[in-house]
Amino acid sequence: MDSKKENIWNVPNALSIYRILALPFIIQAIVTGNKSLFIMLLSINLVTDILDGLIARVFHLQTEWGAKLDSLADVGTYIMAFTGMVVLERTFVSTYRVEFTTLIVLWIFPQLLSLIRFKHFPSFHLWSYKATGYVQGIFIFTFFLFGFNAAYFYFMLVVSCLAYLEELLLVVLLAKLRSNLKSIFFVLRRKSE
Repeated sequence: MDSKKENIWNVPNALSIYRILALPFIIQAIVTGNKSLFIMLLSINLVTDILDGLIARVFHLQTEWGAKLDSLADVGTYIMAFTGMVVLERTFVSTYRVEFTTLIVLWIFPQLLSLIRFKHFPSFHLWSYKATGYVQGIFIFTFFLFGFNAAYFYFMLVVSCLAYLEELLLVVLLAKLRSNLKSIFFVLRRKSE
C-alpha cells in the first residue's frame, strides 16, 4: 500500500494518537502510586485499542501508517502495563519473578530483533496478539480490582508466550516486514503455494 495515497486522518488513527498521548498520564499515575488512576487510564487505552482496530476493519480505514501508529501505541501501553505491575505491585512481581521475566524476555526479543533486522517494531496485528491483549488486559484489570487468581495468571502466561513465539517466528522467517498478517499459518500457506 502506498502511504502517500492513504488517508491517515481518520478515527482509528485518532484513537491510536490518544493512546500515545495518554502515556505520560499513566506514567504520572505510576510515579505517584495512584492505582485507581493507573487502572482507569490503562483500561481506557485497552478499550480504545480494541475500538481502533474494529473501526478500521469495519469501515475499511486500515492504513500502513495506522498499523505502525497502532503498534507504537501498543508498545507504549504494554510497557506501561508492565511498569505499573512492577512499581505498584512489587511484592507480587517479586514472588512471580521467573514468570514475569520469561514474559518480558519473550516480548522484548522479537521487538529488538525486528528493530535490528527491519529498523521498525513489528506491526503484524496477529490474532494471537489480539487475544493476548484481551487476556492480559482482563488479568491486570481483575488483579487490581479483585486480587490474584493463580489459574487465570498461568492461562495468561501460556497465551502470551505462544503469541510472542509466533511473532518471533515471523520476525525470523520474513524477508521484509509487513503489517496485518493475522497468523503465521497464512504466511506459511502462501509460501507453500
